[in-house]
Amino acid sequence: MRRNMFSQQKKKRKAGWLGFLLLLLVVFIGFRLYLPTLVKNHVNQVLNDLPGYQGSVADIDIALIRGAYVVNDLRLQRRDAKTDVPFLTIPQADISIQWRALFNGKIVSEIYLNEPQLIYVFEDQLQDNQEEPDTKDWTDALDDLVPIDINHLNIENGRLGLVKVKAEPTLDIYMDQLQLTADNLQLVKSDEQNLPSPIKATAVTIGQGRTALEGRVNIVKQVPDMDVSLSIEKINVTALNSLTLHYANVDFASGQLDVFSEVAIADGYMKGYLKPLLTDAKLIDQGDGFFRRLWEGVVGVFKFILKNQSTDKVATKIPFEGDLNNVEAGAWQTFVNILRNAWVKAFQENIDEDIEFSDVKEEAEAQQDKP
Repeated sequence: MRRNMFSQQKKKRKAGWLGFLLLLLVVFIGFRLYLPTLVKNHVNQVLNDLPGYQGSVADIDIALIRGAYVVNDLRLQRRDAKTDVPFLTIPQADISIQWRALFNGKIVSEIYLNEPQLIYVFEDQLQDNQEEPDTKDWTDALDDLVPIDINHLNIENGRLGLVKVKAEPTLDIYMDQLQLTADNLQLVKSDEQNLPSPIKATAVTIGQGRTALEGRVNIVKQVPDMDVSLSIEKINVTALNSLTLHYANVDFASGQLDVFSEVAIADGYMKGYLKPLLTDAKLIDQGDGFFRRLWEGVVGVFKFILKNQSTDKVATKIPFEGDLNNVEAGAWQTFVNILRNAWVKAFQENIDEDIEFSDVKEEAEAQQDKP
């Protein structure tokens, strides 16, 4: 009798535990099914809390095993936009824990952005009385969306654009096929380097210009240090006619534009240059008015005077230097460089490699020592 009672109590306890475990399983499954909706609602709230902007995501996929979530069709737009062009679109963003960083004792994340587009429409962004988010607003939003520090960033087939719809003609300057990688952004791999994080990018500009950016950065500082070089080669200058017509009232029949630049920042002190070269440029003679013909004639004479006659290049080197709150181009040095190219020596079509991070750091320390 007592054995039967004990057996029945045991069965009840077992049934109770099974019922409890079943309840937990049902709760877990329910929570797992609702989790994407919960995260989606949170992300939409964060995007809509940005001053002056409204945003949304279409869907969220959760991958608990690999500690990741995938954001599908993120869109961000000015709240009072004059056009229907979104400021930011990301068809897919994969945000996950970087597991290999755990072996170095850090919990960090990696982000893969597939085909992101950032389009700056002047009519949408440059309006009076607009509510503008400051750096802290954007930082807080990023912290909410990615609560773990980002250590690796990868962009596949991105696009950057500048658009001015009301310009005559319409301005549409872009850079697409953007591929970018940045590593060790949170110093997972500790070393003695001043610039521990490599960054590399390639893209194709309007006019089929080949773009390459390469360098190293240190973003853990309040003002990031960096030493980067940029080259944009073989732009068909006729693709820029909408820009030159709008701002200079001239357009080109032919020509090639190359741009080279280096920038170094150390302890908030910046030094660099921008070197554009225009080759075999010919202006269009449209003959549609005396003043237009006069202006194009002046530009043509100016181009002849400042052209290196042996290479048929118009070029200059624009230096800039100073702290990040007061960076000014050296106007006199720019003029000297124009004449130097025209009459003394043609600039080489490459990066000069004369901006060194160590030199800039020494100058930054010298500036700090000044009373």
